[in-house]
Amino acid sequence: MTTSGAIPAGSVTCSPAWASGSVDTVNGEEREVYSQLRSNVSFLGRLLGETIAAADGEAFLELVEKIRRLSKSARAGSDSASDGSAHDELLEVLRTLDSVQLVPVARAFSQFLNLANIADQHNTVSRQMDPLFSASRNLLGNLNDLLREGVSREAVVASVNALSIELVLTAHPTEIMRRTLIHKHTEIGRCLSQLELQGLTEREQEQLQSRLRELIAQIWYGDDFRSERPSPVDEAKWGFAVVEDSLWRAVPEFLRRLDTALFETCGERLPLDAAPVRFASWMGSDRDGNPNVTATVTAEVLWLSRWQATQLYLQDVNRLVEELSMTVCNDQLRAVAGSSHEPYRAVLRTLREQLRGDLQLIEEVLDSGAPPERALLQEADLWDTLQLCYQSMRDCGMQEIADGALLDLLRRVRCFGVHLVRHDVRQDSARHTAALAELTTYLGLGDYAGWDEATRCAFLSRELSGRRPLIPPRWEPSAEVAEVLATFAVIARQPRDALGAYVISMARQASDVLAVHLLLREAGCPFELPVAPLFETLDDLSRAREVLASLLADPWFRGRIGGRMMVMIGYSDSAKDAGVLAASWAQYRAQEELLAVCQQHDVKLTLFHGRGGTIGRGGAPAQAALLSQPPRSLEQGLRVTEQGEMIRAKLGWTSLAVKTLALYTSAICRANLLTPPAPQTAWRELMETLSQESCAAYRQIIREEPDFIEYFRHATPEQELAGLPLGSRPARRRNGGGIESLRAIPWIFAWSQNRLMLPAWLGAGGALRGALERGDAALLREMAAAWPFFATRLSMLEMVYAKADVGLSAHYDECLVPPPLQHLGVTLRSQLQQDVDTVLEISGSETLLADSPWIRESIQLRNIYTDPLNVLQAELLQRQRAQPQPLLEQAIMVTIAGIAAGMRNTG
Repeated sequence: MTTSGAIPAGSVTCSPAWASGSVDTVNGEEREVYSQLRSNVSFLGRLLGETIAAADGEAFLELVEKIRRLSKSARAGSDSASDGSAHDELLEVLRTLDSVQLVPVARAFSQFLNLANIADQHNTVSRQMDPLFSASRNLLGNLNDLLREGVSREAVVASVNALSIELVLTAHPTEIMRRTLIHKHTEIGRCLSQLELQGLTEREQEQLQSRLRELIAQIWYGDDFRSERPSPVDEAKWGFAVVEDSLWRAVPEFLRRLDTALFETCGERLPLDAAPVRFASWMGSDRDGNPNVTATVTAEVLWLSRWQATQLYLQDVNRLVEELSMTVCNDQLRAVAGSSHEPYRAVLRTLREQLRGDLQLIEEVLDSGAPPERALLQEADLWDTLQLCYQSMRDCGMQEIADGALLDLLRRVRCFGVHLVRHDVRQDSARHTAALAELTTYLGLGDYAGWDEATRCAFLSRELSGRRPLIPPRWEPSAEVAEVLATFAVIARQPRDALGAYVISMARQASDVLAVHLLLREAGCPFELPVAPLFETLDDLSRAREVLASLLADPWFRGRIGGRMMVMIGYSDSAKDAGVLAASWAQYRAQEELLAVCQQHDVKLTLFHGRGGTIGRGGAPAQAALLSQPPRSLEQGLRVTEQGEMIRAKLGWTSLAVKTLALYTSAICRANLLTPPAPQTAWRELMETLSQESCAAYRQIIREEPDFIEYFRHATPEQELAGLPLGSRPARRRNGGGIESLRAIPWIFAWSQNRLMLPAWLGAGGALRGALERGDAALLREMAAAWPFFATRLSMLEMVYAKADVGLSAHYDECLVPPPLQHLGVTLRSQLQQDVDTVLEISGSETLLADSPWIRESIQLRNIYTDPLNVLQAELLQRQRAQPQPLLEQAIMVTIAGIAAGMRNTG
């Protein structure tokens, strides 16, 4: 799966009729490699059709099929009736739907797209595709390629051993589906996998097909959405479920494949304690603009995380107790097991009882809120017992047994520890400033918030260098400040390995970082926790080097960090602030400059990438994204957010997660061993010009066009999205305000719904057109051919253009936008069409995605099912805004979910 919102090469390439299950071919061709995909899409579509007919009657199914045929004809530009075009007839059919038909029609198309996505996901990990796209083939092929390209065997081994991938799971509200629905989708994928097996009896095939019918019927008769917004604790439990259902199995499986690939290419094995992959989480600890995440919530989530890890370890140890009945052991294990006839079972039973005791103790803590009465097992306790058994088996000639489930569990201990994931805490810098301002005012020192940067830094450095406490014991802060201090108190009570980093959103100056260090000290935090400033806006990114240089010039700070620093780069807000082209160049330059200043101070820099799923929020195919980074940017590993529905798409199934980890591994090794080219001076100068011009063009519309905000709110379902029970976090950082107060996710989400895709392209094409007109065509093509960063930008623009639709955007305007505002939509669609021509001129292609025909055709074929949803959504929004009704609101929610499924991601 990709992170760009693209439909990957293994995508749906057929459009099954609802009733018959027939398959439309692509350009009349049949490609054997996609035959199973076509078959599965057709099969699932037929089962859905049968379910719909049974539930709502054959006449209703025929209505749905008529809409599908009209949509297909309209896309093909042909007439389906003598009295008008297919497009006009499609509009008429959808506009005249009876009120009771609105939700079922929307659900029919939405559920088909969901089933098509399941078949697509399954296809990428299917047995048929395994020879081409398996994780093992990816790893083995890429390591061999590195050797063929001149990298030494020793360098490859060192790169693999130094590998560090940390995926940070976040609860950003882009996951439309309920957890129960996700479970059904996963089960459908499992049934498809089982049907691939050779030698199934007729009865076994019938049972699997019956199970699929049952699951699809459960979906049709069930509820698509949550009735209430999830709490932060609910979101955290969903994240833990991803670990339990997928990642717990995926990590050891991935490491087995990596170990095999390394041995076959370089003759070396992974160390026993190798931990190239770890997971962190923001779920229940990201309080940036989310008043529902409190210190109490974070404390509960930390204990739930520990409970889930203990439960999983207990299950695995139980299995080992059942299986490891061998009687031969080495002296070290005998010394621990005593005279037990089955020494492995003896020591594992002891470990099992300890885990059971821990589980009970954690449950008591969760019930009472009181601290535990005794210390819990630590990672070393688990490791020492399991490693003792492992070494004994190897010493006694039982390596095949040792390298089975026991090795898998050792790998899990190193990856997941005893806390399952490491929890980051994120807070807005303004909250820290407000806390210190209230404190300094109380102490009679003045108003910290009113001080200039030099005065703030001098105060913070003086306090950090001293030993006296700053916060008086009898001070009673306001509720807002008390909450900030309570969060730091929760941090101070945790074991170090329960936490990842403290992330400061909207970090703008050195004092923002020093303030957090001071608050950590005042809370009595006994360990060093990485404090990562998050540079988000264009201005923040441009000043990131200055901020970091100021920090590293401070002797206290430099001594505190121990030669290591973490900085987070924000992709979402920078793109919302300046447009994708200017933001991506600012992110690139900021990384270069941060790496340079850290090198000057002999500090190792970990760059933490806050990417979203869509192109407008930094998304791109994983390999392209990593190889387009500045040279040396991955030397300290990869730390990146995995957000919303992309967690499900990339990590939700074990087989998908293994492929994702293999893809990241191959790209990181390549980037570190064969450094991507640094931009030439001419490239850099042109990119600087493109950045400035694209930013100006973007802001001219977003900030300076007086009608823009009103147009945006009329032309998209932005207002309706705010009412969807997607996540615990509000859609806006604050009430009221314009685009600047709207979070990046609903900003992107809204434009993807009306198919204008504005944030992902606005400004870029105009700047490129200017370069062409100045005679820079040859230089642009040189950059596209030789500079991965620029090539990726152009590729992502093509993807956006392929998914945008000016006709549907115009239809939204016709239905929803008052006539005085419609001029803006006309201007934007005209710009989009000009931009398409510009990018095609640079690439020298006649069509978008010419080098990815199956992706292009897949998008086109999905349009047959998303088009009716778009048309219906515009009609429903028009009705709802005129006269709100619960039925209309429900139907709108279904169309939003269906379009999101068709577009493949939402944020």
